[in-house]
Amino acid sequence: MDKALFHLIYVSTAREELSVAELDRILESAAKYNAISGVTGVLLYAGGTFMQVLEGGEAEIDETFARIREDPRHASLIVIERAPIAERSFPQWSMGFRRVGATEAAAHPAWAPFFDPGFCARELGAKPGVALDMLKDFVRNQREGRFG
Repeated sequence: MDKALFHLIYVSTAREELSVAELDRILESAAKYNAISGVTGVLLYAGGTFMQVLEGGEAEIDETFARIREDPRHASLIVIERAPIAERSFPQWSMGFRRVGATEAAAHPAWAPFFDPGFCARELGAKPGVALDMLKDFVRNQREGRFG
């Protein structure tokens, strides 16, 4: 029998603005760990805030999220949604990534109410499904692997 799939979407604030090199180190480490654990997903970074979806087995998602929760680079970590899913939305990425700046935000005006300059957990949590739709929209038409 196949293992039930779950996803967990969270928003957090970086304790300090992260450099490109620091983000690269985080992404490389996460991609390795996620590939071994069977976890897929995407991370968006905007204005010092993170929004991420993790997909996989329940235990693997919980273990991955526990590591994130203990990471001192995160503050104000808020779970937007944790739920069973029928299939993965991002099966091609062990750690997809996109930095969302003013240019990217302008290209997605429908999402403007949910971040300025970072992601607003209160707004995202009040509208179930919006966070996942936003993650999908920001990575639509991207190829496998990391992206800018």
